Amino acid sequence: MTDTAPIAPQTSPAIPQAELDALTDQLVEKLKSVFDPEIPVDIYELGLIYKVDVSDDYEVKIDMTLTAPGCPVAGEMPGWVEDAVMEIPAFKSCTVDLVFDPPWDPSRMSDEAKLQLNMF
Repeated sequence: MTDTAPIAPQTSPAIPQAELDALTDQLVEKLKSVFDPEIPVDIYELGLIYKVDVSDDYEVKIDMTLTAPGCPVAGEMPGWVEDAVMEIPAFKSCTVDLVFDPPWDPSRMSDEAKLQLNMF
């Protein structure tokens, strides 16, 4: 059983640590605003976010997955994530890539998500 790890945007020292910490908090908040329409839990707590990189130029690259490759919103969800992240004024761009390796499984969910879904 693995809890969802906090996002640790990877960047070079060009972005001051205090600013990076604030941006990380904002990123998590925005990612938690995106929900899988079939599951009443946000994508962050579900463990669908695999990687977040923030460049020196304030460009964000996110690798995420879906609960299943045939998810009916597969074509839409990356756009929802991008739109949410771009609400943060500091960022110039956001690219969201869907990845399926490793495949998602329920062990990636946070304890909070498991409680919400009565999976304990």
